[in-house]
Amino acid sequence: MSRLSNLLAEYGESHTNSLNKRIHFICVPAIFWSVCALLHCLKWNAVDSPFLNGLDFPVLLAVLVYYFRLSPALSIGFVIWGGICIALCGSIEARALPLSAVALITFALAWIGQFYGHHVEGKKPSFLKDLQFLLIGPAWIMNFIYTKLGFSL
Repeated sequence: MSRLSNLLAEYGESHTNSLNKRIHFICVPAIFWSVCALLHCLKWNAVDSPFLNGLDFPVLLAVLVYYFRLSPALSIGFVIWGGICIALCGSIEARALPLSAVALITFALAWIGQFYGHHVEGKKPSFLKDLQFLLIGPAWIMNFIYTKLGFSL
């Protein structure tokens, strides 16, 4: 069994309740986006682009390397998802909405949802055992999407 398979299986052990799964399918992407958005608010101005001058871009590149090491196929999905996250940040900024406020509210509400889901599940969140599972949650969602589309990691 591959390292990714082991991590997904271990993550899945605390995500068997159908309500908890549904909550995670909403909240995990929301948390991922909100962290990207908060990092996007921290400008580094190394690139003259409204979409690539936040700290989200280099952090997403580092996360992409982590996912690529787990599975090159998985990393393709995250290039798409990362692009969507960056584009959404730029879109919110272009509408002159306070991106940091939208991100903080999303982050807080999504974590409340996550902890409620784990309360229903009756199991602690996986990341309390190993922080690595903060990045495995999005991979678990992507694995589900890949499976539904008939692709394998």
